[in-house]
Amino acid sequence: MKGQARVNASLTDDERYRLLIEAVTDYAIYMLDPDGYITSWNPGAERFKGYTASEIIGCHFSKFYTEEDRKAGLPEKGLHNARTLGRHASEGWRVRKDGSCFWADVIIDPIRTPDGDLVGFAKITRDLTERRQADQALRRSQEQFRLLVESVTDYAIYVLDPQGRVTTWNSGAQRIKGYTPDEIIGQHFSRFFTEEDQKAGLPERVLGIAARDGKFESEGWRVRKDGSRFWGSAVVDAIRNDDGSLFGFAKIIRDITELRDAQRALDQAREALYQSQKMEAIGQLTGGVAHDFNNLLMAILGSLELVRKRLPDDPRITPLIDNAMQGAHRGATLTQRMLAFARRQELDIRPIDLPALVHDISDLLQSSLGPIITLETRFPAALPSVRADANQLEMALLNLVVNSRDAMPAGGAITISARTEDVAETIAGLVRAGRYVCLSVSDTGEGMDEATLARAMEPFFTTKGVGKGTGLGLSMVHGLAEQFGGRFVLQSQLHGGTRAEIWLPAAASAATAMATAPAQAAARGRSLNVLAVDDDGLVLMNTAAMLEDLGHTVFEASSGRQALAILQERDNIDLVITDQAMPVMTGSQLAEAIRAQRPDLPIILATGYAEIPQGKDLALPKLAKPFLQEDLAQAVRAQFPA
Repeated sequence: MKGQARVNASLTDDERYRLLIEAVTDYAIYMLDPDGYITSWNPGAERFKGYTASEIIGCHFSKFYTEEDRKAGLPEKGLHNARTLGRHASEGWRVRKDGSCFWADVIIDPIRTPDGDLVGFAKITRDLTERRQADQALRRSQEQFRLLVESVTDYAIYVLDPQGRVTTWNSGAQRIKGYTPDEIIGQHFSRFFTEEDQKAGLPERVLGIAARDGKFESEGWRVRKDGSRFWGSAVVDAIRNDDGSLFGFAKIIRDITELRDAQRALDQAREALYQSQKMEAIGQLTGGVAHDFNNLLMAILGSLELVRKRLPDDPRITPLIDNAMQGAHRGATLTQRMLAFARRQELDIRPIDLPALVHDISDLLQSSLGPIITLETRFPAALPSVRADANQLEMALLNLVVNSRDAMPAGGAITISARTEDVAETIAGLVRAGRYVCLSVSDTGEGMDEATLARAMEPFFTTKGVGKGTGLGLSMVHGLAEQFGGRFVLQSQLHGGTRAEIWLPAAASAATAMATAPAQAAARGRSLNVLAVDDDGLVLMNTAAMLEDLGHTVFEASSGRQALAILQERDNIDLVITDQAMPVMTGSQLAEAIRAQRPDLPIILATGYAEIPQGKDLALPKLAKPFLQEDLAQAVRAQFPA
């Protein structure tokens, strides 16, 4: 080390500088004379320009420039600037010996004597090709990212400073929120929130959570420039510098109003379908129970009626029989409501003029309400007729009015009105496409909460207390509306009243007709041979007993096959009365088989259950179960007019 120190000490300053320059390989360091000719050349110049010292010394430095730059006079300009300004710095393309180009960072300094005379120039050149390529790649990436962000129109993408002021604004933000960049940059992002959210401090909470946790996600109402609202899905990410300090926030928000509305509609449709399926399942069960109960009531009513006719009047016995018959009639009414809910009762569908129907029962409706409740009707001047069963519709309307009355113990007002609705497309589980008339009953009563409203149409559900209602009123109306081919809509709010709507299919023709009972024909004096068919032994015995009491001869069959066998044996049968719901062969199938053999034989279909298959329109007269002896007599007389 000491020997090396002695060598260094013996070097002159010029020698030290020369050694230093010769050791530099990352920079081209060389001298030019006052005219620009090269007078020295270091290894760094040789490494990235390709010339050896013997090849380049004495040459003009302009040969390192491209032809375009030489024609533009850039070499001379560089020397001139260095001479006059004391220094020249520039970047540009330079040419190697092999003709390839590189991006150079160039500095030219003048070299002067102590007297100020110019003796030449010191020129330092660095190859920045790789750095320039990296810078260009970075700029391209940044530009592509900027173009990407600017091109996004379905999302609002912008940056906030740490205080929440907008610093960038893309075209998606302008489209969704309505502000141009000039209008919004520099403004606080809290203006996008509703007044309620601003008062609740939501904007500050958003930035606080994002700064603490790195991200904040939310959905909610946001406000456009014009004051309109949209449902936005927003994500706020914190942006931090390399040292961890908060630079600002990146905010992305999407307008999902249509998506939200579509999802809500889908949820409502699913709920409606679920309710429809649930009610259908309950209806199947209810209809089956009601059908069997109807048969029992048929046997009870018929037997009681015959017993009362055959017993002498006894004050100890007659009132008991009458009381039993009244109870059976109430049971029959209950089964009718159950069948109405199950959409299985027999209906007489005809065109109906709604204003006329309501007018005809207005006195009955008003008398059911009492003096503290007012009843008002509102019908448009031109209202289409509807297709429905007049008697059943009157019962449904009375039911709704009584429900409204019970919801207003302190009095109030009930309004019966109607309007037309056109449904363009069939809504699964709700209603078919077509034109409807909505008959509505609205009141100013107590209303129902959500839980009660959700169960209001379920059979046997009631809020009136034990013994004060069957819980079948609304379910009956629901079933009727479905059987008419419409729907039942119930709307209510607690302390906000209730509105019940029966959607009825509009009649194709403007002609109207109210349902009327068939004309009663006079009875023939002769006795008839009647074939009674029913798989229920109690009902069959009861029907046969009533027919025999009317003076007819009865042949009994417990199945369709047995009935056909009797008809095969006897050709003197004048009339067949058959039940519909029988196993193996239904009443309508039996009638079809009889018509094939004896087309003129009268047939009466006895049923309390509208289960006639589609397409089996045999124009059969029907006798609704449970029926009394007089109902049976009228049905028989109608087949044999005088």
